[in-house]
Amino acid sequence: NRCFVIGKLKKSGFLIPLFIFIGGGAAMSMAYLARLGLRNPDVCWDRKNNPEPWNKLGPTDQYKFYTVNMDYSKLKKDRPDF
Repeated sequence: NRCFVIGKLKKSGFLIPLFIFIGGGAAMSMAYLARLGLRNPDVCWDRKNNPEPWNKLGPTDQYKFYTVNMDYSKLKKDRPDF
């Protein structure tokens, strides 16, 4: 199967950009899913030691992937400690 695909790519070179862009899109989507699973405060992997990880976030922690016109270093604490 793999030799068939490589042979087709060598014969018709216009398929190479298609494979590159589809492979790059798949890699970026997997990287984003890994980031969501590892860095998002709503995801809890350890229920015994840290059942509510969103309560340990400080007011200056940035947890969004991209924010527009937001400076997290100037935020003040506006919620109680639990």
